[in-house]
Amino acid sequence: MNHIALKTASTDAVDAIMAQASAHGWTPLYHERYPHAGGPQHYAGWLENAQGFKVELVAE
Repeated sequence: MNHIALKTASTDAVDAIMAQASAHGWTPLYHERYPHAGGPQHYAGWLENAQGFKVELVAE
């Protein structure tokens, strides 16, 4: 498995989680393409922890 994707309630929720992630040990991925790393119609944030586990946070 490459990563797990979790649906959030809104784009604001993705932004809030991404803003606080580093304080909880998560590193943002694809920051230069945030929030559209998955394409122009896909609003998401990608994070990775120290163990290499990746999470994608997708706005509904």
